[in-house]
Amino acid sequence: MTGFRPAGLAKLAILGAHCDDLAIGAGGTLLTICRSRPGIEIEALVLSGGGTEREDEERAALAAFCPGARLSVTVLKLRDGRFPAQWEEAKEAVEALRTRIEPDLVIGPQAEDAHQDHRALAKLIPTVFRGPPSLGYEIVKWDGDLGKPSVYQRLSPENAELKVTLLHEHYPSQRHRPWYDREAFLGLARLRGIECQARYAEAFHTGKLTLDLAGD
Repeated sequence: MTGFRPAGLAKLAILGAHCDDLAIGAGGTLLTICRSRPGIEIEALVLSGGGTEREDEERAALAAFCPGARLSVTVLKLRDGRFPAQWEEAKEAVEALRTRIEPDLVIGPQAEDAHQDHRALAKLIPTVFRGPPSLGYEIVKWDGDLGKPSVYQRLSPENAELKVTLLHEHYPSQRHRPWYDREAFLGLARLRGIECQARYAEAFHTGKLTLDLAGD
């Protein structure tokens, strides 16, 4: 297993279809990045939940998951479960995000996600962000759509535990869901850790990756 460390990571764009997607899919990675890079600039876009208690949860959660970052959060009001029919509004929102940041890395949902909202957003990202590397996070769900990811971010036990703590602390509206528990979140992190020779990890999908083997 070969590790890859980007030369510079100063600006990050993160995208989610729903409030809590980013925290569930990449919360440990966000903690890892922000704890090691104080002052990193992060632009977050969430397409649904605006104007509800979910927006309040999301803003508080992302502040906790991105400690020390220069964080800007936008939460819109697209209808949950209807994103393919709201393609134009979603595309405009992602394009607007692009005008606010030139990211070194983009993190969003992955294109094979079984949830139509996640999948629609994932397919929009490469149409707007054509230059920077992009990682697609995974979210466990009843659809059983967990695939074979190719990119892993190892998580320290501290960050893995903190991710679970923050998920339960900041999203009380989701606690009633049968899959929203410590075993599910840490269980997946443990399995992905096994796959990359670590205790815990988060896994991602990626499309194109350009190499520069000349080393100049």
